[in-house]
Amino acid sequence: MARTLLLVVLSIALLLEVALTGGAFFAPAFTLTQFGVKYGPETTFLTYIVGWLLGFVSLVALVALVQVWQRQRGYATWCYVLGLWWIGIGIGIYYAFGKPDNLLLDSVKGLLIVILTWRCQASRVMLRRY
Repeated sequence: MARTLLLVVLSIALLLEVALTGGAFFAPAFTLTQFGVKYGPETTFLTYIVGWLLGFVSLVALVALVQVWQRQRGYATWCYVLGLWWIGIGIGIYYAFGKPDNLLLDSVKGLLIVILTWRCQASRVMLRRY
């Protein structure tokens, strides 16, 4: 059950990250406007860098999703990295900018990934003992 929920959470997270990545590259003005930033010559470079960063996070989410799907051994590392990344981003944005929607979206998503990964590992250890 925990593995299925982990796959669902990772799939949703991957879709969100890919959408944000596509928005950063193909609709930068719209994407920046959603975050309250005015698009202009000063922010073009920032949008490009953020797009590549989001692309990297999407790639990590894809690797984690594939490894959980295939039941490979290294899935937990990728999941913990993603989970802690999103928890940190949510708390950081809330602390720096006071936006609770990011705290809820990113930190809860990260916390779910960490807890579900831990549950998957715990159930695997129990199966090995008996």
